[in-house]
Amino acid sequence: MEVQVPSLRYVKEVEVNPRDSALLIVDMQNDFVRKEGKLYVPKAEETIPSISKLLSEARSAEAQVFFTQDWHMKDDPEFKIWGEHALAGTWGAEIIEELSPNQGGMLVKKYRYDAFFESPLDYLLRVKGIKRLVVMGTVANICVLHTAASAALRWYDVILPRDTISAMTEFDYYATLRQVDFLYKGTLTSSEGVRWIKRT
Repeated sequence: MEVQVPSLRYVKEVEVNPRDSALLIVDMQNDFVRKEGKLYVPKAEETIPSISKLLSEARSAEAQVFFTQDWHMKDDPEFKIWGEHALAGTWGAEIIEELSPNQGGMLVKKYRYDAFFESPLDYLLRVKGIKRLVVMGTVANICVLHTAASAALRWYDVILPRDTISAMTEFDYYATLRQVDFLYKGTLTSSEGVRWIKRT
């Protein structure tokens, strides 16, 4: 069966102000990004350069950076769906070395697909005065989409650079773009299209 992707609105360039905008990197962890990981996303490694570029630019602009970390206890009910992954305290749950939050950024552990669910993320964003989120990461149609959706439902503006997200299948990838564009009125662009305004 062939499915036609509806037309998507892409913005060539979007300016973001570090005073009220933040970078949100979703679940770029060993279990998802590395081939030996327990829930490997084949195209996740391809997004590392684009994510790294935006991460470096955000840090240079003194923008807030947030990392989400999928974090599960033994016998988590979610394992019935996906099998064991991102087990608390294991190598698989660690953020990949190339995007280490130790160089600057807040780490938010998440227990479900949605990074806002039962986490301090919304509180941290509001304390920092954040109104707009540049969302990146993996798995696109699950944790990226649920997090972007939850952000939009809280009236954050969502920007999604298409070369910074990865999914298990091409269908899942385009379904994510469609939902963010059509349903949540987010902005679709590329990593090259994100322009941080210099602080004055």
